Amino acid sequence: MAMFTAVSDLTAGWCFFSVALLVILAFCWVYVRKYQSRRESEVISTITSIFALAIALITSALLPVDIFLVSYVKNQNGTLKDWANPNVTSQIEDTVLYAYYTLYSIILFCVFLWIPFVYFYYEEKDEDDANTCSQIKIAFKYTLGFLLVCAVLLIIGAFVPLDIPSKKNSTEWEKIKLLFEELGSSHGLAALSFSISSLTLIGMVAAITYTAYGMSALPLSLIKGTRNATYERLENTEDIEEVEQNIQRIKSKCKDGRPLPTRDRRMLQQLEDRLRTLRRRGRHLENIEKSCWSKFCGAMRPLKIVWGVFFILVALLFTVSLFLSNLDKALHSAGIDSGFIILGTNLTNPLNMLLPVLQTVFPLDYILITIIIMYFIFTSMAGIRNMGIWFFWIRLYKIRRGRTRPQALLFLCMILLLIVLHTSYMIYSLAPQYVMYGSQKYLSPSNTTVDGHVTNGTTLVPKDCDADAPAEQCTVTRTYLFLHKFWFFSVAYYFGNWAFIAVFLLGLIVSCCKGKKSVIEGEVDEDDSDLSDDEPSLYYG
Repeated sequence: MAMFTAVSDLTAGWCFFSVALLVILAFCWVYVRKYQSRRESEVISTITSIFALAIALITSALLPVDIFLVSYVKNQNGTLKDWANPNVTSQIEDTVLYAYYTLYSIILFCVFLWIPFVYFYYEEKDEDDANTCSQIKIAFKYTLGFLLVCAVLLIIGAFVPLDIPSKKNSTEWEKIKLLFEELGSSHGLAALSFSISSLTLIGMVAAITYTAYGMSALPLSLIKGTRNATYERLENTEDIEEVEQNIQRIKSKCKDGRPLPTRDRRMLQQLEDRLRTLRRRGRHLENIEKSCWSKFCGAMRPLKIVWGVFFILVALLFTVSLFLSNLDKALHSAGIDSGFIILGTNLTNPLNMLLPVLQTVFPLDYILITIIIMYFIFTSMAGIRNMGIWFFWIRLYKIRRGRTRPQALLFLCMILLLIVLHTSYMIYSLAPQYVMYGSQKYLSPSNTTVDGHVTNGTTLVPKDCDADAPAEQCTVTRTYLFLHKFWFFSVAYYFGNWAFIAVFLLGLIVSCCKGKKSVIEGEVDEDDSDLSDDEPSLYYG
């Protein structure tokens, strides 16, 4: 009977995971189609973007599955379930580990081969004299650089010694032999973990840049709303009249046939460019003013304010939890040499208390973690859309609804993929004990007391699994093994959390000081062509 119940519960869990998989694929399709340019859309870039984003979200969905499985094999009293013999538990752990192997290998394939190849392929496609064969050759040539980086990361991860030989007089052959023994015993875990940790480090930088700012920009933009389309159109009309008057004033200087001075010619060119932009703005504002979508958004304004308040409260909750977690590591960890790994929790935070409670009612913890991941995605997208894609001080691409180029879409999905990779460590920072052990308990011997006196007898009392628990009674999640394989990455993540908090607070101040955005924010820019008006927009109805 117990075995039948276990199988039914696990079947229900996998059914839920399958439904979540379909939801993720549908979300990725809608998300990519929402932002891609209809005029420059390409089938391969669209499929690549959808696949890369789906793999990132599926990898994040594996985190609660890992936690659920290590918790499910034990009862609430700390004993193993009847069906949970060592072979079964070992098989479950191996299944999760192989799932991580597969998904992380696909991520490496996407980041270092597929996405770069498709990106450079379409970069060469912009050349007029390029044919398909030359495009493939040049794209593959540039992609070889990414493959070289991947190979270097795998080799470093495979041969970096995690244990130093105890004998100081070890020969070089013994040291080399130790390296190969470690490589063979881990079955490539160290190499893969080092490569994924390196990508997670890049994801941390992207999260600090985009997610931290988006966590403040998105809620405040919902609360403030946008400017009124009618007032904006009237102001735009006045600007058009003013620019036209300036153009006529400059042109009047050459009525007698005299050429314009260089300064006036340059000024005239700038004014004509400005006039074209204002006229495009006018057309967009007129369409928005007449659209049913803008009227619907106006009716939903109170709901947007409620969502904005909710998002800013969630952002503050995350920030406070992250601050308390980092402060706990600063005060009670073993120091920088151990990667600021903390044994136990001294300063608890709200999320670390909430997740173990929700896990007792399946699938509330899944829902909460899904909300956290989706919240990171939406705030990251808000940050990327507001800032654009930059390489240091050079702006590479803009992200706009229905007008994003295929190359920019690939960049967008790669950044989101790396950010989602970093969410695993973010969730660990917010709820370390939950990520390590879930809701597992173990039996700890305790002296019995009779009438206030301690007797020689002992009883077994269930306790929550923590770092002090016996290793044979508490199973650590596979996620935790990937996160803490190399201590120096943990150090980088620790300082990255402080940077994340600082950027969030700075972005909160900047967002509070900024006024309302234009109703066509990002839809019309001076470097757009007139053909951009032919692009469909979600605002128009």
